[in-house]
Amino acid sequence: MKHKKITELLDREAIRDCLYRYCRGIDRADEAALRGSYWPDAHDRHGAYSGSAEGFVEFAMGVFKTGPRNIHQITNILIEFISPAEAAVESYFAALQRAPDGVETLRQVLICGRYCDLFQKRGGDWRIAERTVVYDLVEEQSLSAASEKERFGPRQPIGGSHPDDPVYTLAKRCINESEA
Repeated sequence: MKHKKITELLDREAIRDCLYRYCRGIDRADEAALRGSYWPDAHDRHGAYSGSAEGFVEFAMGVFKTGPRNIHQITNILIEFISPAEAAVESYFAALQRAPDGVETLRQVLICGRYCDLFQKRGGDWRIAERTVVYDLVEEQSLSAASEKERFGPRQPIGGSHPDDPVYTLAKRCINESEA
């Protein structure tokens, strides 16, 4: 009984870690992190997009690799095990996204909703097998006309895409120290 509870706790943490890896992948345009969140045969129903997770990753990289920063936050993660290798997972999200809306105009949108995911454990790893994004709030927001330098002022460094964001420098340092 004790072993089963410990395994369940480890599985829950692995599922949460996968969700956080998805957020880093989408926000930092980190293709490896994003791909690593889904099984290769996964399906994603994501707003106007419905198809393979592979197709969604390609779509997301096309939008976010060259676009401005985004912020995805996940809360209220409810994990219900269907079996030792499957879990139904509902996660609330808030996403602040900026995207081009024409030639030189950016638009900013706050989107809140839930990821309704079927997670599967294969070979000891938990990843998304099916995702449906449920939208609960969409709000377009006004953008400041000020430049990033004016908006951020002395608040440095500013976040960036993979591999330029400071988190990747930190990760390399951790790897180098563990190898020493």
